[in-house]
Amino acid sequence: MAVPQRADVPAPGLIAAMQRNVAAIVRPRTVAVIGASATRRAQGNQVIGNLQKAGFKGHIIPVHATAQTIEGLEVTNGIDRLPPGIDTAVVAIPASGVAAALADLAQAGVRSAVVFSNGFTAAEAQAFRQVSDTSDMVIHGPNCMGLIDVWDCMPMYPATITEKVRPGQVALIAQSGSAAISLMNSSSFGLSTVVTMGSEFQVTAPDYMRFFATDDRTSVIGVVLESIQRPAEFAAAVEAIYAAGKSLAVLKVGQSEVGSLAVQAHTGAMISRSDAYDRFFARCGVPTAKDYDELIATLECFVSTPRSAAGSRIGIVGISGGETALACDIAADLGVPLATFAAETRARVTAALPGASGLNPLDMGATVNHTVDQDRTAIGAILDDPEVDSLLLVQDAQASLTPTMLNNYTPHILEYGKLTQRSDKPVVMVSPTSENTHPRIHAMMAEDGVPVLRGMRAGLVAMRNLGILGQARAARAAGGPAAAAHRPNPAAAEIRREIAGLSGPLPAATTRRILAAYDIPLVRSAVVRTPEEALERAEAIGYPLVLKIASPDIAHRSDVGGVALGIGDAEALRAALARMLCRVRAAAPHAEIVGFELQEQLVDHVEAMVGFVAAPPFGAVMMVGTGGTMVELQADRAVELSPVSPAQAAGMIAGTRLGAYLGGYRNLIQKTDLDGLARLAANLSSLAFDLCDRIAECDLNPVLVRKGSGEVRVVDALLLAAKS
Repeated sequence: MAVPQRADVPAPGLIAAMQRNVAAIVRPRTVAVIGASATRRAQGNQVIGNLQKAGFKGHIIPVHATAQTIEGLEVTNGIDRLPPGIDTAVVAIPASGVAAALADLAQAGVRSAVVFSNGFTAAEAQAFRQVSDTSDMVIHGPNCMGLIDVWDCMPMYPATITEKVRPGQVALIAQSGSAAISLMNSSSFGLSTVVTMGSEFQVTAPDYMRFFATDDRTSVIGVVLESIQRPAEFAAAVEAIYAAGKSLAVLKVGQSEVGSLAVQAHTGAMISRSDAYDRFFARCGVPTAKDYDELIATLECFVSTPRSAAGSRIGIVGISGGETALACDIAADLGVPLATFAAETRARVTAALPGASGLNPLDMGATVNHTVDQDRTAIGAILDDPEVDSLLLVQDAQASLTPTMLNNYTPHILEYGKLTQRSDKPVVMVSPTSENTHPRIHAMMAEDGVPVLRGMRAGLVAMRNLGILGQARAARAAGGPAAAAHRPNPAAAEIRREIAGLSGPLPAATTRRILAAYDIPLVRSAVVRTPEEALERAEAIGYPLVLKIASPDIAHRSDVGGVALGIGDAEALRAALARMLCRVRAAAPHAEIVGFELQEQLVDHVEAMVGFVAAPPFGAVMMVGTGGTMVELQADRAVELSPVSPAQAAGMIAGTRLGAYLGGYRNLIQKTDLDGLARLAANLSSLAFDLCDRIAECDLNPVLVRKGSGEVRVVDALLLAAKS
């Protein structure tokens, strides 16, 4: 869970000072309501009604300028007349009056406030933030639907609450009120608290995550996020949850809202905003979901089984070859690894179930009229296999099962539950469709800690997340990796001054100086203004040469005919200069041409690409993969948040097709050392970490990797300064 700390984000001590204690909001004993009416049904009235209907045991105080009673309660005629010791105030008034009301509440000594109001103008929002930034009062919202403490019958909530909500161990935190409604209406598990965050002008999701880490009524936390404001604070909240032995899953919505992070560089076109979030969650060891069904299945899985998976390798068992094959297909699509059964396991399975393959997945239906005893022996062998981290049982469990089908399945299902008593590995039952599952099957499995999940894909995501959670816990127990030690390059400050005020592609000479400062090796080259100067400098560089157009207006020179390879002598160079000038002027008539670039041409190399894109608030996302002119078409890439160590960079490379090729794939080339490319990528990641607030994008393409030795040289470099 190591998250590097950038120099331009708050230090850990300041982050601690920014954190807010939300206990007064979650567990209030006295609630003031600003925005209830004596003559109509306002939002504040709905909150009072919900509190009264739920049997809230605390004290409710409506605040109104002239009314005497509201909803049968005595009214206080002004915030300044509130008694001392108010835990929280509900603010449900027009946006224009919110900032003043908050200032008055803070002056009155109210500990916290929940603001439902929305529709703020820029000036009103600024006034709100001014109060929240300078006040000790804890302020939740605005533009939210409040929260529901299910155990304490405390619905500080302005809408009708579904009757499905019942006390349980799962806390939900949603930045969207509609997300909270959907999850409450669809979840079968019990809830401890539901929190809707809204616009997060002050209090943020990590504040509640830290609260639930210490809450005895909560063992699992589900979070629906639209954005993360302060990554280091979020990571610290994750650490608090895991330190308390609790579970967490996150659904990040809106990951495609802006498409790619940038478009001028190849790297920008190949990295999306979701990459930054995905890599951040991976570094924190956070299991993730992509929709409500996946999140519900994951939370159901976490809260229903007391067992933790040591890894992600699953065994699959079912009574239908088609269903188990589908489970394998979806697992492959999700990147969930199937365990390879040991020879002893296969022998025990085939001895118990004649006709079965003994392989993973196990189709028990291949054995005609298999008995409960046969099932017990075969599945027990799989659970005993050290290569299996968890077991997936594919079983039709729909609520629409006929009584005959249910009775036929029941003896086998009961045996599945008993098997869990002999193993500490998680066992999960998945009904292959999203239809509601049968309550009787739920009841049978609940006694033995076996989740019954709806839908094959959602169920397999939950299985994957069991493995991620188990590995995160194991890493923490082992001490985990320390935060990557990073010291800013001494040249970084000078580079910042040099490029201050610039935007778009940096000049070639500036680019070369920046890369050299980070020890990124470049091919020998020279920029010349005239054909005559080109002929003179070519002799010093040596033939063969690569010729490129030099223009601040052309980012990708090959697109306009601005690159020529294999120039073997002066005569060929003279002809290439003339042809290139004609091609470029025809393709880009308005581009400023400042001359030409000459580069040594290296042979017997493999083309790689390394780059980064600034991705606030996370820093920068690094990318490495196959390079060349078809880099976007090939889309061979591995991504990670900067900075990365050489070892991490080597791991990224190894996971790409480029890595397989350099590794001597099918003897197409000799096996090539990856150390040089890994060091280059690590060095560029340091540059990205230091300067991503000034340099928005970077392409090093191609990076030539010499076959065998792995020596690297950057041929073409594009650095794009951020718009100020």
